[in-house]
Amino acid sequence: MVLDHVSFSVLPGQLFAIIGPNGAGKTSVFNCLSGVYHPQGSIKFLGRELVGMPPHRIAAMGIARTFQNVALFDRMTVLDNLLLGRHHRISYGPLLALLRVGPARRQEDEHRRVVEAIIEFLEIEAHRRTPVGLLPFGIRKRVELGRALAMDSSLLLLDEPVAGMNLEETEDMARFILDVQEELHLPIILVEHEMRMVMDLADLVLVLDFGRPVALGTPEAIQHNPDVIRAYLGQEHAEIGGAT
Repeated sequence: MVLDHVSFSVLPGQLFAIIGPNGAGKTSVFNCLSGVYHPQGSIKFLGRELVGMPPHRIAAMGIARTFQNVALFDRMTVLDNLLLGRHHRISYGPLLALLRVGPARRQEDEHRRVVEAIIEFLEIEAHRRTPVGLLPFGIRKRVELGRALAMDSSLLLLDEPVAGMNLEETEDMARFILDVQEELHLPIILVEHEMRMVMDLADLVLVLDFGRPVALGTPEAIQHNPDVIRAYLGQEHAEIGGAT
C-alpha cells in the first residue's frame, strides 16, 4: 500500500503543499494526479474523473508537472524546450509544418509569442538560444518551470523545485513561484523538503507519513502539531520551522 486514505482539495489560486519524510508517498501523489499510476478511488479535476486516463490526456486537460530530477532535452535550446510545452496545442500536420504556411505559420508564431513571454517572465532571456545541458542547475530548474507554464495549465504540480539549489537559487525560485501564483492565478501543488520555503509560501499543508495523512492545516498549525513533529522531525525538534 503506497497511499492510504489520502484525500484533499485544492481551491483556485491556492498553493497547497505536501510534505513528509523520504518515502512518505509525496511523489506517488503526483504520479496518481498525472496518470502515471492508476490508483483505486477517485481523482477529479474540474469535475472530470482522472483515474484511468493516460498522462497525455491529463496534460492536455491542463495539469502541468515539473520533476524532482530535471527532465529536459539537454541538446536542445531553452527556446526549443519551452516550445515542447506547446506540443499538445498543435493542430496541424507534418506537411504544413514543413511548408510553414497557413495555420501552421499562424500557430507557430503564436506559440513563439507565448514562449518568449515566459522567457521574459522567468528572466532567462540571456539563455534563450543556449542548449540547456550547458546551463547551471538552478537555471535548468527554472527552464523546467517555464516548460510547465508553456502548457497553459490550469493546475501546476511542482515536485521539489528547489532540490539541489543553493540559497540564492532557492530564493529566486521562491520568488518566481509566488509570481506564478499572484500574477497568473494558478493553483499549485508543491512537494518540497525546504521547510522554510513551504511555510512562507503555502496556504495549506498536508503531511504524509508512510503513505497516510498525518495532518492537514495552515503552516502555523502544522509547525506546532505534535503528531507532525513526531512523524517528520523526531521528538527532539520543537517545530518544523527549525528544520534545516
